[in-house]
Amino acid sequence: MKRVDAPSKYLVAVAVMVPTFIEILDMTVVNVSLNHIQGSLSAGLDEVTWVLTSYLVANAVIIPISGWLATRMGRRRYLLLSVGLFTASSFACGAATSLGMLVVCRVLQGIGGGGLQPLSNAILLETFPPEEHGTAMAIFGMGIVIAPIVGPILGGWITDGWSWRWIFYINIPVGILSIFLTLLFVHDPPYLRQRNRRVDTLGIALLVVGVGSLQLVLDRGERLDWFSSAFILWLSVLAAVSLLVFVFRELRVRDPVVDLSVFRDRTFASGNLIMFFGFFAFFASIVLLPVYVQKLMGYTSWWAGWLLAPGGVASFLLMPLVGRFIHRGEPRAMLAVGISLNAYALFLMSGFNLEADFASIVWPRIVQGVGLALFFVPLSAVTLSSVPREKMGNAAAVFNFMRNIGGSFGVAVMTTQLVRRAQFHQSRLAERLTEYDFGFQVFLGRIREWIESAGEALPLQKALGFLYGEAQRHATMMAVNDAFFLNAIFFLLTLALVVLLRKTRTAGPGPAGVH
Repeated sequence: MKRVDAPSKYLVAVAVMVPTFIEILDMTVVNVSLNHIQGSLSAGLDEVTWVLTSYLVANAVIIPISGWLATRMGRRRYLLLSVGLFTASSFACGAATSLGMLVVCRVLQGIGGGGLQPLSNAILLETFPPEEHGTAMAIFGMGIVIAPIVGPILGGWITDGWSWRWIFYINIPVGILSIFLTLLFVHDPPYLRQRNRRVDTLGIALLVVGVGSLQLVLDRGERLDWFSSAFILWLSVLAAVSLLVFVFRELRVRDPVVDLSVFRDRTFASGNLIMFFGFFAFFASIVLLPVYVQKLMGYTSWWAGWLLAPGGVASFLLMPLVGRFIHRGEPRAMLAVGISLNAYALFLMSGFNLEADFASIVWPRIVQGVGLALFFVPLSAVTLSSVPREKMGNAAAVFNFMRNIGGSFGVAVMTTQLVRRAQFHQSRLAERLTEYDFGFQVFLGRIREWIESAGEALPLQKALGFLYGEAQRHATMMAVNDAFFLNAIFFLLTLALVVLLRKTRTAGPGPAGVH
């Protein structure tokens, strides 16, 4: 195979990672603009959330079959089609005149963007030679990790400065640049130029129904109180049955739409489990932090976004270094350190309180950012190291699907955990708000003295209302601590899986990429 020179391989990296970064950015950039979209399109609060849900569902459905689509259509052609559809639908989203039109365009945007993550992952691994796979995964990781953090900050700035429509219009020049670079520098490897295979129509249908239903359950479940809602209950049954039948079929059919045989490799299977639980905890933490600082500490959305930024900067700066030196050491040892640092950061977050200053909150985020660089790059390199080139597209699709679905599970579980633990702690605190409790008597006495010193009569109901509000605030704080602690446990549990990863061969040059 022809060796790719340094300038070309980095131009390939730009061609695939710029639209991938923007695609992931679009998962979170819309969040802070929902109120503006709701007012502009005269939509209800529950209706406007479909702007988020429609994109996530379409995205989740496409990711696992992107490897099959790339094999069938050609990787270069599928990449051009994905970027083109994402760019065109971004323009349509910005020009939408009704909520229905915006939701349809977001579905198309999710379909176009869904293939970009696994495509860029596979192309980078084949463009860079084996001894530089750490660098390739560092480039990929910088986009994957930074985009969800930058999204809310950028979305708020654009929406406040211009209009919510520009959060979609900014995708257009990026998409055009990517198409131009793809036409010049990205080419299909020879093994993808093969005969057409039979289409597994039933497998595709089962996957679309199963993954789409699962994503809807995870996205809407907490709002609808999970299985107390008939809608969520039946969607869960549909998702479980469809996915079970899908797995059974794909293991038996001759030309599967998702080749599950890659899970026979112990390293690949273990790496996917580690990625699932790792991003379960990571995505949950970057949802919990804004809840803590905005709801309990009074931070604005803007400052909440900047609170997340230092951790993202730490990952951004460290990932290239990890990628550069990973082949000189033992990736599994780096991964174990990364897991431990992430768990430690979450333990620190579980100790947050209502008097914490900005620096006290930022420090655990920086530790988490360092840990994430040491987690993502080695894990990606090791997990995909033993996958044959012919199966790389399929394996990258599965790997990216596990990361995304792990994040969706993490957000769904932790938001529910937050609500239920807050109710639990509130009921425990309320048990002590009686006239027989010494602390309660002291509090009322101090309130009475404070008000009387101001020359006013004691409004007992006002004092009790203030006390009840403080009880709610402390209960929520304790629930946030519980959630962070549980996420730390999830990260620590993945340490047991590291021993199942095989040692990778990283020394010496291997065959060069084909792009």
